[in-house]
Amino acid sequence: MSPTENPESVIGSLPALRKRYGFAKTVLDVAVCVFLLPLAAPIMLVVALVIRLESRGSPIFVQERIGYGGRRFRLYKFRTMKHDYAGNDARQFMKAYIRGEIYSPSDGETRLVYKPSHKAYVTKVGRFLRKTSLDELPQLFNVLKRDMGLVGPRPHVAWEVEEYRPWHRGRLDVLPGITGLAQVKGRSGITFDQMVRLDLQYVRDCTLLQDLKILWWTLLVVLNGRGAA
Repeated sequence: MSPTENPESVIGSLPALRKRYGFAKTVLDVAVCVFLLPLAAPIMLVVALVIRLESRGSPIFVQERIGYGGRRFRLYKFRTMKHDYAGNDARQFMKAYIRGEIYSPSDGETRLVYKPSHKAYVTKVGRFLRKTSLDELPQLFNVLKRDMGLVGPRPHVAWEVEEYRPWHRGRLDVLPGITGLAQVKGRSGITFDQMVRLDLQYVRDCTLLQDLKILWWTLLVVLNGRGAA
């Protein structure tokens, strides 16, 4: 039996393969950030100024999220909501969404809904930032800090993770990302279980080639404006 036919030899090689992939991913993430940040800096300054001119409050939204292995970190985004938005309705919605309990009767049928309705609280600038995904630009600093990678499952807040079923927690086995397989395959139009299955597929199959494909697909999705919320 050749080494490739021996399941034990394949399993034994996985840690070494993951270690090489982790090193290559770090090099790719840092190199892309170092290249993009000087180009993105003028855009980020303009975005921050426009947000501040439209509504009161900091242009940067900072929130504690759960990352690799359950570690907590501070995620940065451009603020897209009005400064006085409390978010209690969204919190209850997302808890129910994770539990698979969000339903909306339509013409006698049951139809799943995947996003909370808080459009009244989204600023005009925020709608544009969400559609173009420019609100995620500050997360390049999260990538440089190695709290996140360019590609990986999107990180959730602690109260969302508390609603996870045991099999959902597999998405915490890699660094979270600015974009991921679930974002390019479904974005805001899939159930939480479908999203987790895509995240677990990424965790299982993660390679540098897959990361590059997802980055390319992300660019196409953003340009098309598909699934923006």
